[in-house]
Amino acid sequence: QVQLVESGGGLGQAGGALRLSCAASGSILSINDMGWYPQGPGNQRELVATITRGGTTNYADSVKDRFTISRDNAKNTVYLQMNSLKPEDTAVYYCNADIKHRVFAPSNLYWGQGTQVTVSS
Repeated sequence: QVQLVESGGGLGQAGGALRLSCAASGSILSINDMGWYPQGPGNQRELVATITRGGTTNYADSVKDRFTISRDNAKNTVYLQMNSLKPEDTAVYYCNADIKHRVFAPSNLYWGQGTQVTVSS
């Protein structure tokens, strides 16, 4: 019914930059919050950045001043610009989206399949 497809991961160098994208498609009336959640080896998935439909952002302390989340509501897409990369940023990055399908129905949370980000020192 709804798909979230991430792209843009890969190999980066410490101090470098990568840009992730996550596009939602399917039966979508509107999208509320969207976010990015990395999961490193042996770790739980954790929040690094979220953005509301109106553009209000929230960041984990570990990525403030390095990562920027943004979205294009017309394209149902959320982005994560990752600058000043560190080896500890290495993880599978998952996006999620709180999606409303119908006017008088609650929204549902969907996850993408994840994209690997590896940062070498």
